[in-house]
Amino acid sequence: MAVTVEFVNGKAYLTLDSPDNRNALSSVLVDELTAGLGAAANDDAVRTIVLGHTGRTFCAGADLREVGASPELRTRQMLDLMRLIIDTPKPVIAHIDGHVRAGGMGLVAACDVAVAGPESSFALTEARLGLAASVISVAVLPRLTSRAASRYFLTGETFDSATAEAIGLITVADAVPAAAVADFMIMFSKCSPQGLAESKQLTTAAIRREIDERGTAVAEQSARLFASDEAREGMMSFLEKRPPSWAAER
Repeated sequence: MAVTVEFVNGKAYLTLDSPDNRNALSSVLVDELTAGLGAAANDDAVRTIVLGHTGRTFCAGADLREVGASPELRTRQMLDLMRLIIDTPKPVIAHIDGHVRAGGMGLVAACDVAVAGPESSFALTEARLGLAASVISVAVLPRLTSRAASRYFLTGETFDSATAEAIGLITVADAVPAAAVADFMIMFSKCSPQGLAESKQLTTAAIRREIDERGTAVAEQSARLFASDEAREGMMSFLEKRPPSWAAER
């Protein structure tokens, strides 16, 4: 199993549990996470969903060993997964205490609340691989300030949890993320299910609109880029741990 699911006292804990490949978005992980979200959404006893992880990486993004074979399918799966998180009528909290890269940023942005610990780091690495943050942009861009989006989409540089909070990607950078997650769960437990569901529709409207208006276009862009020679070189250089052919010498 790539995702463990546990229901405890009105809370659903969905844990990305594939640390050997840095919780990359493999077809198995996406299918299991989709099933877990569906089960949590349909369980009337569940009031809050917590999306966490094992290992030092929350999510490394697309599983590069799979994506080349069917880029159209993989990009559509990612779009559907973010939409599912957004459409789930219950608060979804991202509990992060590790690295978040590329597609993993889309998961974080789709969540209603994101808490990150001191070991967390973030990066939109797609441009360094000959790609673009196409599909996840529909969730990430509404969260970020315009200047931050330009900087981090174009540079691919890594930033810490304090910066992630400052630019709007996460809700709270906390030295003890589990405690902050617990505080949010207490606050959500004081709200009615109807009040949470209706309020969430308001707060996610911008992302839902982005998916509706740009989803098809960004999925097509992503599939086209994954099939390009430049992206193949970028992905191979990453897997082979070498600089890509276009990397400038220092």
